[in-house]
Amino acid sequence: MLSFNSRKILSQFLDEDIGKGDITSSLLSKKRITARIISRENAIVAGIKYAKQIFEIKGCKVKILKKDGSNVKPNQTIMTITGNAGKILTCERTALNLLTRMSGIATQTNNLVKKIPNKKTRLYATRKTAPGLRIFDKEAVEIGGGEKHRLRLDEMVMIKDNHIAVSDSLESLIKKTKKRYQKFEVEVENTQDAVLAAKEGATIIMLDNFTPTQIKKTITTLKSNKLRDRVLLEASGGITSKNIANYGKTGVDIISVGSITNSVKGIDMSLEV
Repeated sequence: MLSFNSRKILSQFLDEDIGKGDITSSLLSKKRITARIISRENAIVAGIKYAKQIFEIKGCKVKILKKDGSNVKPNQTIMTITGNAGKILTCERTALNLLTRMSGIATQTNNLVKKIPNKKTRLYATRKTAPGLRIFDKEAVEIGGGEKHRLRLDEMVMIKDNHIAVSDSLESLIKKTKKRYQKFEVEVENTQDAVLAAKEGATIIMLDNFTPTQIKKTITTLKSNKLRDRVLLEASGGITSKNIANYGKTGVDIISVGSITNSVKGIDMSLEV
């Protein structure tokens, strides 16, 4: 897990929403209340520790009833918050925004993981995340049973189509990469380039927009050249809940799906006083 100052980031999230001050909540008395956050639908909870921290920044007391990774049903209480009424309401939207997004990602990830018949095949997130939220998005994927892949560009070389387009050739770019890095991933669009990448020592080969039939053909070709065991194979592009089972049956090691973070549907949750 990438080390980061969550309190600082969450404070910035609050400041973005509050501006110069919550003028509506300032009209309230300093009454002390207890509120609760409930889920209005079936979900996997993710982000609960960050929601807790948001309320604590404003001096509220929080009791967690459902930890990250827990399954919740409609109307179940996830956490309770006790403190000044105005401060709780000031934090409400920021906490819910992050909690519902992360829970949506975790839930969607888990639903896809369950559809993969081969349990050796892992579901990976991509870098298709909301700017400023990548650490939270990727953590939610992990809570849902997926893998994070790269958090940042400095973690591993990934040679994609546009890198190849501005280079002399795929082969020359791979050879240049091998001189500096032991592990690297290469995106390919056909079986011929997959074989080339495997021969040249790629660690992971991304089969971009391959159909399940094309993937099986590529795996057969790699096996016939005694190259299959040298690399991890990743299927990516056009993979949805409707066809992920078919991709899982091909024998790939990794399935990456951008929609779990870039098209997430937040879980319906609310704060009740």
